[in-house]
Amino acid sequence: MVGGLLLGVSWSLNWLLPGPRTHVLFFSLWLGYILVVDALLLRRTGSSLLSRSPRDFGMLFVISAPVWWLFEAINWRTGNWEYLGRELFSDLEYFVLASLSFSTVVPAVFVTAELMGSFGWMARFARGPRVPATPRVCSGLFLTGCALLSLLLVLPRYFYPFVWIAIFCLVEPLNVWLAKRSIMTRLQHGDWRPVTALCIGALTCGFFWEMWNHLSYPKWVYHVPGVGFWHLFEMPLLGYLGYLPFGLELYAIAQLMQRGTFQLQIYEWEVPIHAD
Repeated sequence: MVGGLLLGVSWSLNWLLPGPRTHVLFFSLWLGYILVVDALLLRRTGSSLLSRSPRDFGMLFVISAPVWWLFEAINWRTGNWEYLGRELFSDLEYFVLASLSFSTVVPAVFVTAELMGSFGWMARFARGPRVPATPRVCSGLFLTGCALLSLLLVLPRYFYPFVWIAIFCLVEPLNVWLAKRSIMTRLQHGDWRPVTALCIGALTCGFFWEMWNHLSYPKWVYHVPGVGFWHLFEMPLLGYLGYLPFGLELYAIAQLMQRGTFQLQIYEWEVPIHAD
């Protein structure tokens, strides 16, 4: 109920009020979305990110801001998006307001991914091709990430799309080597549910990010060489493909950042895997 009220009021005000308003409404809008989706998940499965551990649920907001600032740092080199209305704020105001908005990214994607994973059709992805998490495979993945990141930083005009996969290639092997939860540990048993749910979850959030951004102010706009056509809202249609691996990157980075008693757990995906 609280989530629905936040979502409805923030959405309406963000689209109907004149002048700058999104900087004070973005967080409440996405908090409403997160609470609504979490409630749907609880209703469907009897379990959700918030109900299992309010503390860990809150930690997702804490780690989300630095995670997205990483992509902002890369964007300083690639220049693929900019924020209209940035000039309205001092550097400190911008950092605080942007960090508050960025704090919703990870929980939004994860709660949406888990909701997607709760549907029966997801079971068809539980038995797929196996990808062994061997030292050779992990080393190859890590070196690939190094190469992709180097290319996008050296020649950003041509290789900027690599930002949406390079970080995953770099971080996922680290999770395996450090014995943290990882997607590779599921793929070596042929379990593609995490990949599928995270990709669809991030793409779903991407649609709402772009839709709500379209009539917002301040707002972001894109500069993407070679694909700047056939727009859906501000985003070129081909740009939505970047949301698919983005969900994998968020999951990998979140696992790497876990410390102490904080343990991110995606319910259905963490069931024990038994050898065949």
